Amino acid sequence: MKLLNALNLSGKEVLPLIEGGKGISVSNGISAGAFAAAGGIGTFSAVNADAYDDNGDLIPIIYHGKTRRERHHELLAYGIKGGIAQAQRAHDLAGGKGRIHLNVLWEMGGAETILHGVLEQVKDLVHGVTCGAGMPYRLAEIAAKYKIYYYPIVSSARAFRALWKRSYHRVQEWLGAVVYEDPWKAGGHNGLSRAEDPAVPEDPYPRVKALRDVMNEEGLHNVPIVMAGGVWYLRDWEHWIDNAELGPIAFQFGTRPLLTQESPISDQWKKKLLTLKEGDVFLNKFSPTGFYSSAVKNPFLENLRERSERQVAYSNEAVGDHTTPFLYGPRQRQAFVTPGDHAQVITWMDAGYTEVLKTPDNTIIFVTPEESATILKDQQDCMGCLSACRFSNWSQDESGTTGKKSDPRSFCIQKSLQSIAHGGDVDHELMFAGHGAYRFATDPFYANGFVPTVKQLVERLVSGD
Repeated sequence: MKLLNALNLSGKEVLPLIEGGKGISVSNGISAGAFAAAGGIGTFSAVNADAYDDNGDLIPIIYHGKTRRERHHELLAYGIKGGIAQAQRAHDLAGGKGRIHLNVLWEMGGAETILHGVLEQVKDLVHGVTCGAGMPYRLAEIAAKYKIYYYPIVSSARAFRALWKRSYHRVQEWLGAVVYEDPWKAGGHNGLSRAEDPAVPEDPYPRVKALRDVMNEEGLHNVPIVMAGGVWYLRDWEHWIDNAELGPIAFQFGTRPLLTQESPISDQWKKKLLTLKEGDVFLNKFSPTGFYSSAVKNPFLENLRERSERQVAYSNEAVGDHTTPFLYGPRQRQAFVTPGDHAQVITWMDAGYTEVLKTPDNTIIFVTPEESATILKDQQDCMGCLSACRFSNWSQDESGTTGKKSDPRSFCIQKSLQSIAHGGDVDHELMFAGHGAYRFATDPFYANGFVPTVKQLVERLVSGD
């Protein structure tokens, strides 16, 4: 394994090892502070981060607003308070070592409000901000205002070129690095374009080489690229280190820091990670963001898959092939489906999936009464955690709606992620992870259920393992 030389990142020579930011409350001030104290870059999530009262106890998020807009503003207030708290914790634990970054998602509700609200209070405690899940054109401008470095997350050279041409070229002095996140391997939301096949992963080397070529065209030869997604053993990436074609390279680890003593996830979650097999993490498109995302196969995702499979096209009138009527709901409303679909509809309804919910795509799905009640309540309880939500049809713009029907094939991502981050059942909530998570079960470092400290993990990473 080559010697891993320090890089100048966010104004300081540090190990080119970065903790990937994971919301909600999965990368926090404790994990980030420990990663920085070990000589790398710790990243806490400012996506609806946990806040604490004067006694240090977690402040539960309880909404009082009667409208989505009112609850949205409550959520932002909670998020700002939590981001400030996590920054302070990270700063204190780092002890002046390493660097501290905060992470936000551009498509989260009120991303700019959260960034300004947190950075106005903690700009002297953090050194950089990473941002993905969308095209964060205004990221550079916001970072420059607070004199911290910005780290856009992209999945292609084309995406970075668009960001650079539109705004980043005006604020290049605060560009800390460009994070290339492999859209086939990274955990959480993934930046696959319509031109890319989710079932056919591409080699990241030529994609990162293309990104470097674009950066070199703009005079960014010395700005590092951060490789994120699919990185487990650095020895597997040795040919990337000190590679003249790629230029300065750092590596981001999102999944491995989940299994550390400082990681805030539950013991149940940690134990589950040690049991995963190859293929247990898969790309799906159930997220209300509309992005693909990578998560652990479990009954929660299986239920979403089955929900979408109980789906047929329908018409309110007999037209074309939709000639066979059926009645549904307490008012015995009538819909028309094809004769072939009608037999399947009767089978589903006889099995207890008697409730019919319409989708934005002129289809209907069939669910149990209990599941229907949960879906409808979750949609009504929407608190605007995204800039736009397929599940509830919320939009943070003035209209307050996407203008489309809410999509019952999706789910309330805020509800599920808050639950699993605070001890919820890992089988019945969304459980994000990178595609390499199965390696926990085969990596000898974790033999016999060993859970390292962050310091031990960083030492292991530097060794190549």
